[in-house]
Amino acid sequence: MFRHFLFLASVLLFSGCQTAKVSDKSYTSPNITVQKVRENVYRHTTFLQTESFGKVSCNGMVVFDRNEAVIFDTPVNDSMSAELIKWVDDSLKCKVIAIIPTHFHADCLGGLNAFHERGIPSYASNLTIKAAKLKNYAVPQNGFDNILKIKAGHKKVIAAFYGEGHTRDNIIGYFPDEKVMFGGCLIKEMNATKGNLEDANVNDWSETVTKIKAEYPDAEVVIPGHGESGSTALLDYTIKLFQQN
Repeated sequence: MFRHFLFLASVLLFSGCQTAKVSDKSYTSPNITVQKVRENVYRHTTFLQTESFGKVSCNGMVVFDRNEAVIFDTPVNDSMSAELIKWVDDSLKCKVIAIIPTHFHADCLGGLNAFHERGIPSYASNLTIKAAKLKNYAVPQNGFDNILKIKAGHKKVIAAFYGEGHTRDNIIGYFPDEKVMFGGCLIKEMNATKGNLEDANVNDWSETVTKIKAEYPDAEVVIPGHGESGSTALLDYTIKLFQQN
């Protein structure tokens, strides 16, 4: 009887550990939603009020490993960024070691000051830094030209520029261990329209995404800048949407 009890206890303990490992720490408040994408990847979503498109949902990505996290794109303002940073600290038990805006628009760096105020370093394309300065926006601290490789814990995180599209400075993020890409506003959700083209290069857009698709053949999940995540079908849809006839 005692052996049977020990066996059941060990099974329950093991099951508890397994459950804890794959637990979903998704979070929703009136200001922000954070949803699990893969084991070490979450998508954060906030809303930006625009004149042309109304209230628009804006995505970013959180990747983490061994108590360190990297975030792509800020929430749309500083208070929402502070809420996201607190969630990472409280729920993931991680320190945010980098924030990476994927281009210079407000849906990518509108909450950048909240990160700087907490001593969190920011990284962006040198093109993004130049554009942010011209617009008198919050300016990322550390620049790169084509590719940035850093680590969250022991896992590699990539940010890279492949050409113009939504803007002249748009980059994408990739987390190889989980095969998740953050496409930002360069990548459209399924059945989306072309959206904001104010700073776009529609002639190069398809070619840029074609390069990205070729560079990351192992990608399985793609998070767009707006709307629902999907497979690499989002890359194909974006390529087709902007193909020149």
